[in-house]
Amino acid sequence: MYHSFHKNIVKHTHTHTHTHTHTHTHTHKQTHTRTHTRTHTNRHTHTHTHTQTHTHTLTHTHTHTNRHTHTQTDTHTHTHTHSHSHTHTHTHTHKHTHTHKQTLSHRVFSLFSFLLLFEERGLLSSLLGFEPNSMLCVPVISQATGQVVALACTFNKLGGQRCHVIQHCFCYTSTVLTSTLAFQKEQKLKFESSLCNIILSVSRSDDVSVLLQEIIIEARNLSNAEICSVFLLDHFSHELVAKVFDGGVVNDDEEFRIPADQGIAGHVATTGKILNIKDAYSHPLFYRGVDDSTGFRTRNILCFPIKDENEEVIGVAELVNKTNGPWFNRFDEDLATAFSIYCGISIAHSLLYKKVHEAQFRSHLANEMMMYHMKVSEEEVTKLLHSGIEPVQKIHPDFSEFTYTPRSLPDDSTPMGILSMLEDMGFINTYKINLHTLARFCLMVKKGYRDPPYHNWMHAFSVSHFCYLLYKNLQLSNYLEDIEILALFVSCMCHDLDHRGTNNSFQVASQSVLAALYSSEGSVMERHHFAQAIAILNTQGCNIFEKFSRKDYQRMLDLMRDIILATDLAHHLRIFKDLQKMADAGYNPRSQTHRSLLLCLLMTSCDLSDQTKGWKTTRKIAELIYKEFFSQGDLEKAMGNRPSEMMDREKAYIPELQISFMEHIAMPIYKLLQEIFPRSAELYERVAANREQWAKVSHKFTIRGLPSNNSLDFLDEEFELLQSQGAFGDDSHRMNGCLDDDCDKHNQ
Repeated sequence: MYHSFHKNIVKHTHTHTHTHTHTHTHTHKQTHTRTHTRTHTNRHTHTHTHTQTHTHTLTHTHTHTNRHTHTQTDTHTHTHTHSHSHTHTHTHTHKHTHTHKQTLSHRVFSLFSFLLLFEERGLLSSLLGFEPNSMLCVPVISQATGQVVALACTFNKLGGQRCHVIQHCFCYTSTVLTSTLAFQKEQKLKFESSLCNIILSVSRSDDVSVLLQEIIIEARNLSNAEICSVFLLDHFSHELVAKVFDGGVVNDDEEFRIPADQGIAGHVATTGKILNIKDAYSHPLFYRGVDDSTGFRTRNILCFPIKDENEEVIGVAELVNKTNGPWFNRFDEDLATAFSIYCGISIAHSLLYKKVHEAQFRSHLANEMMMYHMKVSEEEVTKLLHSGIEPVQKIHPDFSEFTYTPRSLPDDSTPMGILSMLEDMGFINTYKINLHTLARFCLMVKKGYRDPPYHNWMHAFSVSHFCYLLYKNLQLSNYLEDIEILALFVSCMCHDLDHRGTNNSFQVASQSVLAALYSSEGSVMERHHFAQAIAILNTQGCNIFEKFSRKDYQRMLDLMRDIILATDLAHHLRIFKDLQKMADAGYNPRSQTHRSLLLCLLMTSCDLSDQTKGWKTTRKIAELIYKEFFSQGDLEKAMGNRPSEMMDREKAYIPELQISFMEHIAMPIYKLLQEIFPRSAELYERVAANREQWAKVSHKFTIRGLPSNNSLDFLDEEFELLQSQGAFGDDSHRMNGCLDDDCDKHNQ
């Protein structure tokens, strides 16, 4: 079907003899009315009546024989599209459209006005380079599949288009065209396969220079280039640095540098666009000096940028002289574009790996320096062991009693105290722990603690001692396995390693290095404490679990991790309901869940064990804790943050804060412990008694009209006053609490 501006020509080919009479009446206003009358005789007549602003009648007489071609000519001022199709059911269809839309399919398509079909006429004009007024679009059909493989389009031909000529030509070329397309597809698949192999090859390279050499060799092979080179962009000096040239690695002291805005490579680095030069000598950016001095002739160049994942140029690659063609073609450009993406990813990752490796090296160096300052000399180990392990009864007659206060032990005697407890529990013999290794480990852990007011080595020793008391007084062997008890004791020793005197919230708010490492997992400080414990175990001569089987060693580390993480009170609050359910249902030692929950409960009770001592010790511990809290509050204020009430020395009211802590945290913990271990009832009673003492202090503060802030300053004075009045009785003396001077000495 062909359309001209004033003339429509329709051709029909019939293979049957039919007689049809059709009458069409068209009124071109708001509606269209059609009347079809068909009479089957030996001949047929078509009558078309078109009514617009005037009416005209078209009469067509068609005679159909075995094969007959009919030409219909319509002359009017408006264009109507007639599409006639005949089937064996003798259906004759007329279509009139004013939007001029047509199914392209396998049919010849001709348009007289792009304005009516394409709103993007301007875009098409820009693509063609001229104004299209008419077009003939002929489908190229594959003889093998019968599908359209291409479209042949002609534009603005005067005097009518010769469709059959175009179709006839493509009858012979469609096979070649199909084969060519298949060949290109095969080449593309081969290229993609080669690219995958290259990626696998270069991804194994960590060294940037080796990586670049492999990339360029592969690029040269893929593109059939004679010479290859690559430049990395030095953003600091704004220069392009040649790391690989002609397949060879350039040493750092011999590397070739050029300004990043000069020459062909500089142009590509600046614009970020590929540059394909067919004749190098005629290009204004090409410098012939190198060719003149070396005798080499540069014919053509394909230069492309290498970008990272942020589309920032990080380098430039040059391919010189196409060996199997006159110049680099469009396929080479596509190859270079795709290849540059993988180059950029590989180079960026290699550079990142280099930075990470350097950071790890610095971290390792810093760790070595830390371990050097924490280093335990052989003399210290020998001194600790020279008289053997001291029996616990020799340390103090009440050393195994809940009433004993471990803070009364001199600081330099605490390592022997650790050895004595482990010996008394039988773990040294059971697990064949080397004494020199154990002594070195204890001394290393002691040195691993900093000296904040509360979270220091003396706190760790007190917590470890309470674990020993639980073992001795509550028969833990009937509730837990030996390896679990040993893990609990060692975790008590290590649970606050390298504590900085600040809590998890402060680490996150200050965006510290520790927060960067652990904040995504939660329990920032607890994870750091565990990491420090592992670092000490990995230090030469400190692995007390070296005789363990691989399975037991892994289990020990897993237990230590879970137990140390349980010291986070947020973790305790999350599992409190489960602990209560376990206590209500009755502890089952054969249940792994119950054993895990019990370990968490025991660790928390050890961590808060200072609250189970005499009033004098409890009061002194509160002073140490709030000194540490107020120090953090001062740091938070300096950062422009508002500290919580307990951290704010101007707002904290220690007696009430202690009462709240004991009612909501400490007392419920030891109440649960009492339900599981009835023999621990005295611990809960002592915590409750200390809570009552804090209530008395608070009441006295109120009577005397002492301010709610700076209560720490009045604590010593008020305690002496209340003690002189007999407000506390002689409980502190009966409980063997440490003297203030002793506590001060241990925490200096």
